[in-house]
Amino acid sequence: MDKATPIDFEIVSQKIQESGLKEVGIATIREIKKLVDTIEKATGEKYIRMEMGIPGLPPTQVGVQAEIDALKKGVAAIYPDIHGIPPLKTEIAKFVKNFIDIEVSPEGCIPTVGSMQGSFAAFLTINRIYKERQKVLFIDPGFPVHKQQLQVIGYGWESFDVYNYRGDKLREKLESYLSKGDISSILYSNPNNPSWICFTDKELKIIAEVAKKYHVVVMEDLAYFAMDFRKDLGTPAQPPFQPSVAKYTDDYILFISSSKAFSYAGQRIGMMVISDHLFNSEFPDLLRYYKTSQLGYSMIFGTLYALSSGTSHSAQYALAAILKAANNGELDFVENVKIYGRKAHVMKKLFTDNGFKIVYDMDDGEPIADGFYFTFSYPGMTGAELLSKLIYFGISAISLAITGSDRIEGVRACVSLVKESQFGTLEQRLKAFNEYYSK
Repeated sequence: MDKATPIDFEIVSQKIQESGLKEVGIATIREIKKLVDTIEKATGEKYIRMEMGIPGLPPTQVGVQAEIDALKKGVAAIYPDIHGIPPLKTEIAKFVKNFIDIEVSPEGCIPTVGSMQGSFAAFLTINRIYKERQKVLFIDPGFPVHKQQLQVIGYGWESFDVYNYRGDKLREKLESYLSKGDISSILYSNPNNPSWICFTDKELKIIAEVAKKYHVVVMEDLAYFAMDFRKDLGTPAQPPFQPSVAKYTDDYILFISSSKAFSYAGQRIGMMVISDHLFNSEFPDLLRYYKTSQLGYSMIFGTLYALSSGTSHSAQYALAAILKAANNGELDFVENVKIYGRKAHVMKKLFTDNGFKIVYDMDDGEPIADGFYFTFSYPGMTGAELLSKLIYFGISAISLAITGSDRIEGVRACVSLVKESQFGTLEQRLKAFNEYYSK
């Protein structure tokens, strides 16, 4: 590589060596973040930061005020109930009714320390309901840390890239895994991180039908709730609703994040929504680990109790206030985050104008939506190679290689932290990259 790069070549090389990373191109999200932090500090140059899915908007103010009020009342001194404060549980149940159009009891609506704690608790519990099943099937590409969680726990998984198995093709592919009899659950995100594909109702129904056939629990990661901006999903109690497998099966767990839709990532509070049927189901194999065979009780007083003894008390009041405002039609949370789609539209064009290609470009026959993420590649390079070179040009992202994607040429970009004032700099750096590597 020519040493005349936008970011000092020698410093970047030195910081990469000091990081201990064997290969920058396959580093984890947090490893990339740490590396770029050190380079920025050493050079004084600002990167185009696209590696982390961090909200780029101010937190929802109704939540901030409610949390301040709760702290002033002294809740910081009191342990919250493990299963959540009643006002929050009630508002979660109303929220899923208003925006997904499903009925669920507040009992199964549980606050967690972010959706990540919810998935960790679910992996621990669901992989124990049948002693012969300790694997999760990931419909990839997906969030890399979910697999890391299973590694930490010691459970296994299977996975496949869904891009070539859309529509009716999905049924046979799912059957090929679930028919083996060792899968406890299925997990996917919708909208998808990193590809931004969105499952159709037909596909969700297929997932539900195959899961029901093999008595498999479906876990749906709704981290980017209602953020398919091709549809207006933000009006309470009016269609269209956020598509969900919950419309088609009785055995599901939803993970709903407050981080992206409500820009409340820092307080680490999410929602686990367990269907009434699953919550009340009895699984004798749970008695190997818990006092009861009931799924819901085991999840709360077995797994969650051991993990954290409850979720931040004041943050629960914040989320309750946010959800109440959304449920009452006083907070249009979807409108507030549409800026991500507008930024993605501009940024994708900057990439394609400078020799790059969009990797996941179609969504079951129609162009992919503009949203929180997009994926790109550069001719002749793997994603790992591309990422390792972009670092020298002041651009950070993550390789699709760590997401379960088959598209080894791809890189994931998150638009949230890129300011519109940086578009000119991004264009200059992409142009410089293309001029160098198109020689």
